[in-house]
Amino acid sequence: MTSVSVSPPDPSLVPELTARQVGLILFALTLGGFAIGTSEFASMGLMPNMVASLGVTEPQVGHLISAYALGVVVGAPLLAIIGAGWKRKTLLLALMAFYALGNLASALGPDYGSLLVFRFIAGLPHGAYFGVAALTAVAISPPDKRGRAVSLVMLGLTLAILIGNPLATWLGQVVDWRWIYAAVALIAVITALLLMVWLPAGVDGAKAKPLDELRAFNRLPVWQALGIGAIGFAGMFSVFSYLAPTMLEVTRVPAAWIPLGLAGFGVGGVIGNFAGGWLFDRMKLRGAWVVLAWAIVVLLLFPMMAHSLPTILLATVAIGLMGALGPILQSHLMDVAGEAQTLAAASHHAAFNTANALGPWLGGMAITAGYGWTSTGYVGAAMALAGLLIYLWARRTAQSSVRPAIVACAART
Repeated sequence: MTSVSVSPPDPSLVPELTARQVGLILFALTLGGFAIGTSEFASMGLMPNMVASLGVTEPQVGHLISAYALGVVVGAPLLAIIGAGWKRKTLLLALMAFYALGNLASALGPDYGSLLVFRFIAGLPHGAYFGVAALTAVAISPPDKRGRAVSLVMLGLTLAILIGNPLATWLGQVVDWRWIYAAVALIAVITALLLMVWLPAGVDGAKAKPLDELRAFNRLPVWQALGIGAIGFAGMFSVFSYLAPTMLEVTRVPAAWIPLGLAGFGVGGVIGNFAGGWLFDRMKLRGAWVVLAWAIVVLLLFPMMAHSLPTILLATVAIGLMGALGPILQSHLMDVAGEAQTLAAASHHAAFNTANALGPWLGGMAITAGYGWTSTGYVGAAMALAGLLIYLWARRTAQSSVRPAIVACAART
């Protein structure tokens, strides 16, 4: 369940669409999300193949993951601001074309250095695409189905973890890993073609002014929400990024089991997505501390659970449940973002990709320092604890802002 609080579009600006047309557009937007999610997480499952092919270490492949994530962090707000005056259809087509080129370059990159650059470039359109896709889904959907429409767009990312990444890992073991990025580029091109045919031009709504969005965005509650995701969620990526070598070196199972381990994160993510929506409906931002406390416990247990196949598979599902943090923070962020809805929608993904950069980097540092593959669990628990501290700060800030409002209201009465 993904919640986006945006102002309803002006009906006069949105063409009449049949249910079939809406379904086709949402399918195309979801397909784009599937392509992006598969590319984002492919390097994690393909790590052993990339190590052997490029002649580098596992932590160096982890830096490729971080390079992509940094591209998202830079590109999400930058492209959202640059594209604020563009028509949504034009912007979506440009972002998908850009994504196709970035992944094609990743497939053709001759060496490790060039791949670092190309993975950064490929990450640039990621956050802006999801932000604009979510707003487009809202614009074409009836008022009572907007939440479902946005959930379908985000479903592409979840399906990429559950299906796309394990499939990419298996194919990478059968054929050269470069073909996976080439396949993602092809899916991105198909997405752009489908949007070109199916998405009408008049789905834009009111134009946002970049400076107005920046002013509304630059407030402490917004940055605190982003900080919880950027720091607290890094723990999952610390373990996820190095799961393949951990299963080979610690669990000591054949490589054929790696896709199943990666699918465990997807199963946990699907459950977590619905659980996060349920928690937010009942607890609002307070649901974040439940998820972060859970994360601390399961990440601390991961080093012990990594030594047998049944327990490491259970651990991947348990850690994947951290995905509940996504809908909680996105819903809260939209509540506090005010007029900065487009920038907030894109920056939500930038925050979680900051986590995707921090997790592999810090986990790689621990591995390189000689603490072993399972040390990623302890690194992750420390990050979840840091996220919990930011949450407590955000709660204190919210309570401090409520007290003056209560006093002012009492004075007026």
